[in-house]
Formats: sequence, C-alpha cells, structure tokens
Amino acid sequence: MASRFQEASLVTSPSYPNAVAWSSENLIAVAAGHLVIIINPALPTGPRGLITISDAELYQIGRVRSQDLLTGGLLPSSLKRERSPCVRSLSWSEIGMSPNHGCLLAVCTAEGRVKLYRPPYSDFCAEWIEIVDISKMLYENLSSMNFGESKNPSTSLSKDQVVEHDHEEDERISSLKARKRRKTSANNINLHEKNYTDRASCSKQDSKAEHNVLEIEVYKQASNGQDRRSLPKALKKCSQEISPQTYVSREALLSSHSVAWSSLLRFSSESSCGNMLRFSLLAIGSKSGSVSIWKVHAPECYHIERSNVSPMVELTAIVQTHSSWVSTMSWGIFGCDSSNPQVVLVTGSCDGSVKIWMSNKEDLQNSVEVYKSSFFLLKEVVAVNPVQVSTLSFVVSNHYNAMHLAIGKGSGSFEVWKCEISTRKFEQIVSTNAHNQVVTGLAWSYDGRCLYSCSQDNYVRSWILCENAISEVPIPANTPGLSSTTDLPDDFLSCLGVALSPGNLAVALVRNFNVELLNPMYQARSQKAAVEFLWNGAQQSGESEDSTETVTEAILGFSKNEFANWESNILWSLKEFNYLNKPLVLWDMVAAMLAFKQSMPEFVELVLTKWLSVSYLGFHDDISMEDLVPKITKRFSDVPSRLLHILNVISRRVMLSELKTEEINRKLQGQRTNDEGEIDLWLKLLQESERELRERLVGLSFSAYLLAESSQGTISPPSWNWRPAGLALLQQWVEINRDIVHSQLETLSLEVKSSRTRSSNSTETALEEEKCPYCAAPVNFHSAEEAFCESSHQKKKKSKDKERCDESHKLERCCVSMQVCPPTPLWFCKCCNRMTLELAPETLFALPSFPSDLKSLPKSSFSKVASKPFCLFCGVLLQRKQPEFLLSASPV
Repeated sequence: MASRFQEASLVTSPSYPNAVAWSSENLIAVAAGHLVIIINPALPTGPRGLITISDAELYQIGRVRSQDLLTGGLLPSSLKRERSPCVRSLSWSEIGMSPNHGCLLAVCTAEGRVKLYRPPYSDFCAEWIEIVDISKMLYENLSSMNFGESKNPSTSLSKDQVVEHDHEEDERISSLKARKRRKTSANNINLHEKNYTDRASCSKQDSKAEHNVLEIEVYKQASNGQDRRSLPKALKKCSQEISPQTYVSREALLSSHSVAWSSLLRFSSESSCGNMLRFSLLAIGSKSGSVSIWKVHAPECYHIERSNVSPMVELTAIVQTHSSWVSTMSWGIFGCDSSNPQVVLVTGSCDGSVKIWMSNKEDLQNSVEVYKSSFFLLKEVVAVNPVQVSTLSFVVSNHYNAMHLAIGKGSGSFEVWKCEISTRKFEQIVSTNAHNQVVTGLAWSYDGRCLYSCSQDNYVRSWILCENAISEVPIPANTPGLSSTTDLPDDFLSCLGVALSPGNLAVALVRNFNVELLNPMYQARSQKAAVEFLWNGAQQSGESEDSTETVTEAILGFSKNEFANWESNILWSLKEFNYLNKPLVLWDMVAAMLAFKQSMPEFVELVLTKWLSVSYLGFHDDISMEDLVPKITKRFSDVPSRLLHILNVISRRVMLSELKTEEINRKLQGQRTNDEGEIDLWLKLLQESERELRERLVGLSFSAYLLAESSQGTISPPSWNWRPAGLALLQQWVEINRDIVHSQLETLSLEVKSSRTRSSNSTETALEEEKCPYCAAPVNFHSAEEAFCESSHQKKKKSKDKERCDESHKLERCCVSMQVCPPTPLWFCKCCNRMTLELAPETLFALPSFPSDLKSLPKSSFSKVASKPFCLFCGVLLQRKQPEFLLSASPV
C-alpha cells in the first residue's frame, strides 16, 4: 500500500461519489455530509473554510388534488421523509472567476439546489460567502415561461421532454368542471418540492405529518365570505391547479443532480476594439435528464476590497441530454490558446448512457434565445443499459492529439474511450471490472497517460495507457522525505473521490472511517473521514527516460527506475507550466523538491541542471552549476517571462529555503556576501532574473506612455486601460542603474522626461513629491524596495541625537510603480512577500523575450483587458494578506 505523506481528518463523512475536488489555485473542497470543507494542502491541519448547507427554499410549482397523491408519479414525493441537508456534487471554476481572481465553488445539494460561493478574502471569517443562487434563477426563468409547457416552439424545451399539451389541457379543463359541480369545497393540497432524493433511507419522521406523508400542507378552500388575505402566503403564490404529470415534470426540472465548470473561455469581441469576452460555462444536470447551461462572466477588473460584487450570470440553453437523471458531467476544450475555442461536454446518466455534446461557437459567443440549444450531439458513446454511470473523467490530450474518456459505473467496472481530434473517430480501448462496488472517482494524470480509479470498496488503483491498451501498475510505495506522523487510524471503510494537484505530482483521496472499529470515546467522535495525500511523482507514465548516470543504485529505498520516473515527471510538469493559460501553482513541485533536498540534495540539483540547460540553452549540457550560471544569465533577455518566473520561485522556495524571505530580499539589495558557496550562486541567478523582469516592466511603462501621448485625439479614451504610474520614480531608477540596464531604457527615459516637461505645470510637479502617509514628511527615492521618511520636526527636537534615523518611518514601495505604499489593503505575494499597489500589464507575462524595439509595440499590447493580479517577480497569484488563523491559498 502506498504511504501517505500527509493527511487531514474530517468531522463529517461524504455520502456521494466525486466528493473531493482540487482547484487550480491549490485549494481542496470536500463534500462531507451537510458541510463543504475547504483545505489548503500546504497546511492540511491548519485553517479551513466552511460552507454549511441549510434547508432548501420551498418553490411553489403548483397544486394537485388530494385524490391524485398516489397517481401520476407523485408517490415518491408523497412518501419522502425529511432528512438533514447533504452535499451531492461540487465543482471548482477556473482561476479568474472570483472578484479577487481566485476560483468560485459550485455546490449542488441532495435537495436539488445549486449555489455559487466565493472565498471570504476580505471578510475575515471561515464561512464562505454565497453570491448566486442558481436554482432560484432557474425557477424564475422557468416560471416566467410556464416551465416550457406552451405551444410556442421558441420556448419549448424538447420534444422528448414536454408532455403532450393537449392531453394536459383536457385534464385541466375536466378538473375545473368537476370542481364547479361540487357543492362542498374540496381540500387543496399544496405540494412543496423539497428533499427529493433517490436514497430510500430516512433519517427521521415529522411529528406533524399524518399517514407518513411529509412536506405536504393541506389547506381548506376559502368560503365566499372569508377574506382571502387570511389564506396562507404559499397558497396565494400557488393558486394554479395542475395535473400530477405536470407536477412531476416541473419537480424534476428544478431538482439538480450534478454540476461541472468549464475552463475560462475567451472570445474576441467585435463590439469594441481589442476587448475579449471572458466567461465560463456552468453545466447543471437535473433529474429530468436535461442540462441547463449557464454563462458566468468573469469580472472586468479584480480587487481585494469590494466584496459585495456578484458575477453576471445568464441562462444560455437547456439541453435534453438523457431520459433519466444526469449523474455526472465533464468538460473539454479544444484550441484554448486561440480566441475562439471549441467546447465539448460529456454527460453520463443513471440510465447507463454516455453522450458527448459539442458547442456552436457562434451561439456561445453571442446571446442566443433561451432553450434554443447551442449544443449538438456529437456521439452517443454508451447506449442505454441497466448499469448507471457514477463518474466521468475527460481530458484533451496534447500528447496523443486525442480525447480520452474514462467512464465509471455502478457495477464497479469502467470503460476507456479514445477519440482522434482530427478524424473524431471514437474507439473503445478497454472495459474492465476493476472494482467490486461502485466506482466513485476517476482522474487522468500526465496528459492522459495515467489514470486513477477509486471505489466504494475502499480500493484505489493506478493504470497506464500505452498506445491503445491500458494496464494496471502498482502505486509507488516510497515517498521522498518522511511519511506522515499524524496519529490517524487506517480503519477505512470506503473511498469516495480522487483528485490530482495542479502539477500532477500529488494525489488526494477522501475516505470514510469504519466507525465500528474506532475508539468510541475519542476517535469515533471527531474523525468521520480523512483526506489522504500520496505522491504521484514515481508513477510510471510510459515514457520515462533513463535515469541520470549519477543515480546508479537504489538510495533510501528508491530504485533507479523510480528516480527516473521522478525526474521525467518533474520535468514534464515544469514544461507544462510554460503554457501561459496554466496558472503558476507550483506547490506540489516545490514540496517534492524540498523533501528530496533533505535526503538527497544531489538529485534535486541534477534535475534542475537539466531543466535549466534545456530551457535556457536549448539543449542538455551536462556541466556543473558553476559553469552553467554564467551561460544562463547571458540568455535572460532572450527567454520568455514565464521561464524567469519559474526560476524565481524555485530559487526562493527550494534552493534558498534555508533563508527567510526578508533575508533574501535584503541580500538582493546589495547586502550579499561572496563566501556562501551554492547559496550565493542561486542569489546571483535570482538577482539577475528579477532585474530583467523589472527592466521589461519599465520599458513597457515608457512605451505605453509615449504611445498614449502620440495617439491623443486619434484613439478614444475607453480603449486605454493600463496607464503606467510613478513614471518619475521609474526614470530615477533608470538613472541610478544606467550602467547595467538596457540601452533602450535610457533613450526612452529621456523621451519621457522631455514629453513630461512640455506637458507639465507647477501643480503636477508638486504632486510628484512623495509624502509619508503617517507624518506627511518628504520621502526621497533611494531604493525600489523600501523607503524612509525625513521627519523634519523630529530633527529639530533631536538635532543632537545620532539615532534620529530610527525615528523615521520605514515604508514599503510598490514593486510595480515604486511608489510608497499607503496604509490600505494591498496585493500581497506569498512567495516573495512584496506588496503591490498597481498591477503589472498582462503583456509583461506573455513577453517571449525583451522587445528589440519597445517603441514599435502594437497598440493592442496596452488595449483594454482585465489586469490580472500576478506578482511581477514570481508570476503567482497575488492575494490579500490574511492572518495566520484564516484560510488562504498557497501557490508555492
């Protein structure tokens, strides 16, 4: 059995498959009973976030007669029992959907309700904030068009779904005539749709219920002399009498069963110059077999102070996908690097069928009429059969240029399908009885080369895909560093989900404890389930190269082949982060390297040497770090900004991990010694890399200013979004470092100075002088990192005091504009601990090299786009600085 390297206990236990999800910003959400528990894998036993599921709102969908309670499919609704709320399905959005550029979490409950939540990044609480009630919006949309039951074809859901209108009208008319013939008023029964679930188990009975019929309120019809205002509000809202079939159809439409987020889509907008339409699609599968597609727009700008802004959400389409409950879904994207991606949705149902749907790109980009589906059926992979589909895992593999689809079933078996992207020809690779009970989780890793499966039988298996065959391989038992020392029992009963880290080097499993085997006094009370973390780096991926010659024998329990797998998988993960659309979240990679550094530092150096030589020199040069560093520093101007960001993170968090972040920053400002050996070598790399990034920012700032000045009167103001701040300070920095910066910067700095002199006046000149935010004393520019104010009143009072400088306020400067930071909430980098007042332009992070001619950059480089809060030097997501007792994401 594989050894876990850390774990986290849970106070409640999951009840449904796919109970764990790993976000792209490195947070883990677990659907555990009536709670959603959010964990930071870097601190699994530390602060956590919570979402408490409360009772669902009772939607009024119509009234039926008392004699029809046991007919027309109403029996399950009549006999349902009240039970405590439970989470059925959850899904993370891609990074960039939250107001602070983080992820949103969609939660679907067993009662069929779906809501969106965001982290409390500025509310200082553990409970996550509800921002949108999707189910309420769906109810309002369906109610406004009479649940699609009109004869109007534009509002018709589907031919397969809508009940014959004429038959319903006849039943309604005959019912009304019968009511008129009655001399005594009949009882009107108002059925509330709540807690409609497929589980037969019941938790408790309602003491107010009669004849085991729960959640049914019986009201007497008001007499002619009775005031209608005395009637219950629920009866006033729902005065329409409907047939049992109509009630069941409406109830199934509103009862959600599964949720799934797509990636962040970007479409070129023709309405405004240079703008991009940015949104994600949220698919919600219902018990009616239909899937509602919601377009959730990304924020136009990101902030860390305004927390009451909700995203714009609109219903795009309702697709009738299956004839039974939609149990699981998964998204796939083609051409995500282009401005017009192709979207694919895979749906699985309780009727055993699996279908693949493809979008119409034009319909997704534009606003189309609701219920006129923008998705068409591409392929019915699995036909209807008695075995329900419990889970899906879908990946678009760049390695194979194909789609890989894994289908988990309730019988314990799973199927693997492959589709060539060019020909769109589907082929079943394998169908195997991998488990004895329902498959509760499937996850592809390493671009579709490896597959993890877990089941309710508590087994976790690993599979490797070679060409058109799949075979089981053992899960590596050895882990770098020490295994977990937490005193958690191993008496597990079932495994209800598997998820992979953003770098694919770690696996998270959620397991339920067998409470009967635990100590009833201590363990059974507080430990209902646990999240286990396993290393995935030694996993066979099918294409591991031969190990480095230096690793010639087994060391610390690792075989030579396992070292080769670790080397290959780490290099693969580093290569994947070169793509700009992949968020720079290197936690699993940094944690694995730190574990190896404690036991085998030479292995870490060998892997990094190979990565540096291939990435910066273009070929593998088997030389030492002392000889490699001078060659790399000469190539900094020719490499992409993303490579510099990765190098900075590895330098700080792995190779310089012995030093505190503040100490590293001080050494980079010139307080560095030359007798520290390897540490001094990596400090030099870090210093040169950060200076290269700052020079690129300064060059872009000067270029944007000159372009805006030369384009006055020819470009409308709304087309400009990023305007550089602190130009005077940037000019001073260039003047101080004129001996080492690029020659272009000196030329541009003179042009900017000349332009500002012509357009400046006395007021603007006065505003350029910086003041201390605490005592209003002047602040001079000496360093791009920090500053000290010059308190004149203190100088008069203590003119003879030699330690007058200690009375000055030490101030931090914004790492982008170099301005003195005010005492307000700022963007904070958890890697380099720097503060940011202004955000760097997105163009900086996409630069392939230092521009040969900064003045010739196109206008689109500075057009109106959403500025992403990424660190100038580390490239990781910036966030609000939180106290240690609150949950926050750890990208490193």
